[in-house]
Amino acid sequence: MRKSLKYFANAAATVALCATLGLAGPAGPAAADTPGIPSVGHDWASAGPYTPNVSIGLVHTLYYPRQLGARGEKHPVVIWGNGTGVLPGAYTSLLRHYASHGFIVVAANTPASNFAITMRSGIDLIADKAASPSSVFFGKVDLEHIGAVGHSQGGSAAINAAIDDRVDTAVAIQPGPLNDVDLIDEPVLYLAGQADAIVWPAIVRAMYEDADHVPAEYLELRGATHFGTAINGGDMRGPSTAWLRYWLLDDPNARTEFFGASCGYCTDTQQFSDFDRNDLAMQIPGWSDPELSKTNGLSVQIGGIEKLK
Repeated sequence: MRKSLKYFANAAATVALCATLGLAGPAGPAAADTPGIPSVGHDWASAGPYTPNVSIGLVHTLYYPRQLGARGEKHPVVIWGNGTGVLPGAYTSLLRHYASHGFIVVAANTPASNFAITMRSGIDLIADKAASPSSVFFGKVDLEHIGAVGHSQGGSAAINAAIDDRVDTAVAIQPGPLNDVDLIDEPVLYLAGQADAIVWPAIVRAMYEDADHVPAEYLELRGATHFGTAINGGDMRGPSTAWLRYWLLDDPNARTEFFGASCGYCTDTQQFSDFDRNDLAMQIPGWSDPELSKTNGLSVQIGGIEKLK
């Protein structure tokens, strides 16, 4: 198992033990601001606390917090894949948004990202910079927490990039079809647009339904078209940021949006025209979920661990 699923298995085992002993569930992961990355409450779609910087290179463009490590924190990494025929500049508002939330975004400078070759080499690039005393990234990169994100062809590339053992989660925004989710074992968020005439929601849902061996969720944004993502992140900005903040920062507020019986996005029909999560995602507890105190949850949690081994 990779890091993200090890975390899930450990969390499930802890909850199961608490249920067996008749104890309340644990308080949840360390708050996002414990190591220095500030919390943003539940305001995922607004700019975060960091001022973004941009550095354009030959093969990759970097979007990162200007105040790298100012609180002694290390910053997780997001590798990014573009849609067909465009470069990172088309997504600059979205990528700057991720940087404002404390992520170092390594965007592939390619208009054909599907096979994720340049995306994956971005991990090598930032690892080299993190190890170089002359780099502004020296000692300030959290290489233990890496997400793969992309839009359209790049959304497909995010799935393909997650084949890399170093990647912990993937966010596929209106993804193209040339990927095989069966080759990965990371949790995946699929984002579709209700009014997307390029990548129909039914196509994205079919990909989500194929991801039954990993925790996966499907969010269909009400009224969203295919091209709003490239303008400013559109309606995809908030949910994708929340997913990254949970899996890469252990943000407990972000967790409650996706997991537990009363998760924030579960009943948000104003923002989402469709919401679904598979059995493995449903086994990830929302720490305030009263169902966790029931001992009949034990077999479910243990079953989830077995599926992930």
